[in-house]
Amino acid sequence: MRDAIIFFLIVVAGTGGELCVSRAMKNVGEARGFHPAEVLRVVLRALREPWMWAGLGMMALAFFALLGALSVYNVTFVVPITAMSYVAGAFGSVFFLHEHVGPQRWTGVLLVALGVTLVILS
Repeated sequence: MRDAIIFFLIVVAGTGGELCVSRAMKNVGEARGFHPAEVLRVVLRALREPWMWAGLGMMALAFFALLGALSVYNVTFVVPITAMSYVAGAFGSVFFLHEHVGPQRWTGVLLVALGVTLVILS
């Protein structure tokens, strides 16, 4: 049960963090150039976004869960399991960010899920 919670945290917190950071950056907008003042402006705007802080916190939680998993399991088991974040990311992008995911990407998500299933069953 503990192991399932660790892997759940890695996938859900990591993906949730990436989705939150993506939402924050869509609110901030893109830098219009690479001039230091413009980059600083974008960074400061990003730091004022609550979604950014939520995302960073979730990503930190996922990182420490990953460290815990790597201290117990082989990398050849942990890394493929974390690939489930691609599946979670696709669903999160549709439901949280309202993005379109085309048929080719859904096929790729299915293949990743099948690959992770093979790793778990071996």
